[in-house]
Amino acid sequence: QLVESGGGLVQPGGSLRLSCKASGMILSVFSTYVMEWHRQAPGKQRELVAAVSRDGNIYYADSVKGRFAISRTGAGKMTYLQMSSLKPEDTAVYYCHGQAPNSPEYWGQGTQVTVSS
Repeated sequence: QLVESGGGLVQPGGSLRLSCKASGMILSVFSTYVMEWHRQAPGKQRELVAAVSRDGNIYYADSVKGRFAISRTGAGKMTYLQMSSLKPEDTAVYYCHGQAPNSPEYWGQGTQVTVSS
């Protein structure tokens, strides 16, 4: 199970940090997962924002490069998304997602991020 937190209302140019905790998953299993953040804005398709592999390889969508940073920890089984220089177009529900070969995939329940003055 993945549980997100950290969303909220922020002004343009502000920052937020989203957190995702993998509960009920032992560490050795969590370490095999690619952890991702997706987002879905009203009326739009869900899109991949950032991903971090078990080896630390990182992907960012072009729209967030240089502004967002994804990271993961081991023992705490946490995945983070540090978001800076936020824009109104970053407004969306953000979802944590985990996937690994031959293993169940998991989605979090989503956390709302609203960027508005």
